[in-house]
Amino acid sequence: MTFELQASLHSRNFEMSLSLKDGETVAILGPNGAGKSTLLGVISGLLRPDSGSARIGDKELFTLDDDTNLWSPPHLRGTALLAQEALLFPHLNAVDNVAFGPRSTGASKAAARETARHWLAEVDALPLADRKPSQLSGGQAQRVAVARALAAEPELLLLDEPMAALDIHAAPLLRRVLKRVLEGRKAIIVTHDVLDAYMLADRVMVVEKGRIVEEGPTRDVLERPRSHFAAGLAGLNLVTGTITGDGITTPDGRVFAGQHDSGWSPSLGQAGVAAFPPSSVSVFLGEVHGSPRNSFPVVITDLEPHGDQIRVRARTGDPVQALSADITPAASADLGLVPGMEVRFVVKSALVSVYPA
Repeated sequence: MTFELQASLHSRNFEMSLSLKDGETVAILGPNGAGKSTLLGVISGLLRPDSGSARIGDKELFTLDDDTNLWSPPHLRGTALLAQEALLFPHLNAVDNVAFGPRSTGASKAAARETARHWLAEVDALPLADRKPSQLSGGQAQRVAVARALAAEPELLLLDEPMAALDIHAAPLLRRVLKRVLEGRKAIIVTHDVLDAYMLADRVMVVEKGRIVEEGPTRDVLERPRSHFAAGLAGLNLVTGTITGDGITTPDGRVFAGQHDSGWSPSLGQAGVAAFPPSSVSVFLGEVHGSPRNSFPVVITDLEPHGDQIRVRARTGDPVQALSADITPAASADLGLVPGMEVRFVVKSALVSVYPA
């Protein structure tokens, strides 16, 4: 069943149209105040637009126009909203939190708990079944919240920056869980993190000022951005290739050494991505002393201010791969950097994260 939405909310300068195919995950990217959370509010029924319509398959969620005033309440929409905070019921343990959805639709207590334990197992949280929310870490609570959302058997799952409140250790674990449980489901995920989009989404939509300004397959939008915001996101260096024992190998045979995402056992030969920020890249003229594992020639294509740094944009390889480095203005002047110059980019393998694509 496809999902289709067209809605306008004038008080928030919001006007969007979008659709999802069955089993598709779409990431919504955009700056603060762009309308991302408004979109989720309209879909879930927490915000009422001035006009528009939405449907999942043959089920109408709302139709608001001059002739029709149809509005389904949130609990009858077949959607589930997962917020930044887990928002678990504090007086219930994990299994009863997850069982709440099935119980609210008429399932017996025993059947609801059986369903809850199934979904806790799916998100690697079954050992937490008897714990109260106060006994859970942020990452554990968010995994329980994912299980609670899925136990309600939603036709459309809505995720509002689910990794935003998690630390650097918990976020990758939840990302892996979501990658597994979102397979074959319709989902919309709002995020500021390019890795969330790259790992979880089939398609990306960039939202600015209440409008969708760019959309397309995830890799196309992130590697060939057209909007200003997407271009800023693309500042994270992403190198695609195939997984090796210590990193990835690009199509032209270059090896990027890096650290495999903790807790994930790589499957050699599968598609992967090496990610590293421009701030982790050093720039050298000529040969580099020592034996750094990630050292490669690039041709500078542009130099531009980036905060108190200079962002050095460059290209390398075949097919051409765009990469960036951030250095101080003094370093740029000392090196005499100009577009068209060939230099070497060096990045420590400890600063390169390798993920499945």
